[in-house]
Amino acid sequence: MTKLEDHLEGIINVFHQYSARVGDFDTLTKRELKQLITKELVNTIKNTKDQATIDKIFQELDADGNGQVTFNEFVVLVTRVLVTAHDNIHDEHHH
Repeated sequence: MTKLEDHLEGIINVFHQYSARVGDFDTLTKRELKQLITKELVNTIKNTKDQATIDKIFQELDADGNGQVTFNEFVVLVTRVLVTAHDNIHDEHHH
């Protein structure tokens, strides 16, 4: 696999590592999402320790409001994180 393909599979693997814990093995509960964010995105997402932040992210991701975040919904967060990381790289180069 190429480096990019490897990274893509890595994102899927991290999702599954958390989604498989409770309930439906292919969706994230709010608690699973919180665990994923606080452990895996601690340097990327601000205020991960703040439950209100987690609630807000979960509400935004859970598009159909069923209390579960599917992989398709999770990808929205991954996209947002990637865009932020990209912006930050450019910011660092400008300073």
